[in-house]
Amino acid sequence: MSHSIRQATLDDLDALVPLFDAYRNFYGKPSDPQLSRAFLEERLILRESVIFLARSEAGASAGFTQLFPSFSSTRAARIWILNDLFVTPEARRNGIAKALLLEAARFGQLAGAVRLVLSTARSNESAQRLYESLGWKRDETFYEYGLTLPTR
Repeated sequence: MSHSIRQATLDDLDALVPLFDAYRNFYGKPSDPQLSRAFLEERLILRESVIFLARSEAGASAGFTQLFPSFSSTRAARIWILNDLFVTPEARRNGIAKALLLEAARFGQLAGAVRLVLSTARSNESAQRLYESLGWKRDETFYEYGLTLPTR
């Protein structure tokens, strides 16, 4: 399957919203296209994330990845958090996830970042194999913690 990948803009919202909504649904969140649209639109308008959109040769939306900027204090340099990666079920096993990861790495390097970081479920072994095949290293030194804050 042939595909193309490019950085998404506001003009791509109609293509991104179903992908992002399906991504959220994959992680147990209820479908909410309005919330998905508002979230993506705000990120793009405020330039708070960079999104790459994959399309099939026929132009169908096939997947996306979203990166958020951050910094490494110890390296005193920019890093990017690869927070979201999703490929539609019908487009899986065609190299799209790999292409999205390679595009994210290319972007990070061009942007002067020193590292990309991501988290994945311990049970997501197929994703882990893909990441490791592309040179990503699992952190064996640090534990990751999270604190859920009350919403307003």
